[in-house]
Amino acid sequence: MSNPSLLILAGDGIGPEVMAEVKKIIGWFGKKRGIAFDVSEDLVGGCAYDVHGVPLADTTMAKAQAVDAVLLGAVGGPNYDKLDFSLKPERGLLRLRKEMDLYANLRPAQCFDALADFSSLKREVVAGLDVMIVRELTSGVYFGEPKEITDLGGGQKRAVDTQVYETYEIERIADVAFDLARKRSNLVHSAEKRNVMKTGVLWKEVVSQVHEREFKDVTLEHQLADSGGMQLVRNPKQFDVIVTDNLFGDLLSDIAAMLTGSLGMLASASLGEADPKTKKRKALYEPVHGSAPDIAGKGVANPIAMIASFGMALRYSFDLGAEADAIDTAIAKVLDKGLRTGDIMSAGCKQVSTAEMGSAILAELETILG
Repeated sequence: MSNPSLLILAGDGIGPEVMAEVKKIIGWFGKKRGIAFDVSEDLVGGCAYDVHGVPLADTTMAKAQAVDAVLLGAVGGPNYDKLDFSLKPERGLLRLRKEMDLYANLRPAQCFDALADFSSLKREVVAGLDVMIVRELTSGVYFGEPKEITDLGGGQKRAVDTQVYETYEIERIADVAFDLARKRSNLVHSAEKRNVMKTGVLWKEVVSQVHEREFKDVTLEHQLADSGGMQLVRNPKQFDVIVTDNLFGDLLSDIAAMLTGSLGMLASASLGEADPKTKKRKALYEPVHGSAPDIAGKGVANPIAMIASFGMALRYSFDLGAEADAIDTAIAKVLDKGLRTGDIMSAGCKQVSTAEMGSAILAELETILG
């Protein structure tokens, strides 16, 4: 039987630096735990444009379709700001999501005890926070057509973005959210804007139907998305799983991210439909943070989100839940010992480099798993 396969797309900015720490852990699993991965690497984003003239080459896309999971670092940077919209680094990531049909984006927001005082909110509000945002990722306003800017003359222009959802798109993301909730606290909040958007009306209707048909054992609450953002800041621990569309998921997941203290702490998984025969899903794992070009190459980036993203790959693509738990525990132990990268530095702690943080997590992992 062949080893599970991984395609590494480190990307731009700090992507290669944080990915280097994941590669250490992947190598350790192969040497010390007998869990070997067939790893290949390629380009995405600005670095792909520099070589191929496009943010994602067709050959790279084919590799992504063929592997068991893709690990992606980050894309983008100021060098590419003047490119045509179709050639911007972010289009490479969007193409991966669309062509792999990665419709379910899982964004956990967890607050480690050691970082509870680092959040902008009070410790008692965020300590123990564990929220999962399930964001629909391949439809909605980011992909709807028409999407255009029209010159009306006389110095006036009109910009149009189109929000489109079909029943099946809402059904399948609702299925993912309810199924996850069954493994957590059995609570789902569905967020939309049914008061002003027709897509919101359909969203609420379809989510309710899925709940009634298949998941009556799960508690379902409906939440207006703007009110949901307010409630995330007021009392975030009232939530367990939040399911929402592409636009609102983008906004709410970033709000949830900052409750934990830093975008550098948060992982994400993007999953496709389960294959009827193998039950495997196409999958891409990436940190929530961007390419951070201002600190790229300085060895100061926080690798925790990238490492945690690999942990999610172990859990959701390779059925290695114990190993995923060990990675989460190793991260918590390192933070408990006061090691910090600059983005989460606080008084009384020791600031370390990207590589030092990665090595410290690996050392804890060795202790936990042996």
